[in-house]
Amino acid sequence: MQSHTRKLLTVVTEAVLEGTLIRVLDRLNAHGYTITDARGKGSRGTRSAGWEANSNIRIEVVCDADTAGTIASHLQEHYYADYAMILFVSDIVVLRPEKF
Repeated sequence: MQSHTRKLLTVVTEAVLEGTLIRVLDRLNAHGYTITDARGKGSRGTRSAGWEANSNIRIEVVCDADTAGTIASHLQEHYYADYAMILFVSDIVVLRPEKF
């Protein structure tokens, strides 16, 4: 089994940003992403997944380190001040590197 290291960029943010962030990810060379509903509690209060105005999404992007850094920097610069958003980056191992 050959494995290859990539980055997993995870974004948890307000659902209202979904369409905007999809366009950003496409423009910043993410080859794909997964979006799921998310709920929880953080510094901006409790967020449920039941009502769009009060719901969160979780976006996961598997990519190379440069792409993860570019996306993370862009999101921090343009969205951190005005939206509930957290980002984290993890090292992962993939078996089909050509997909990322």
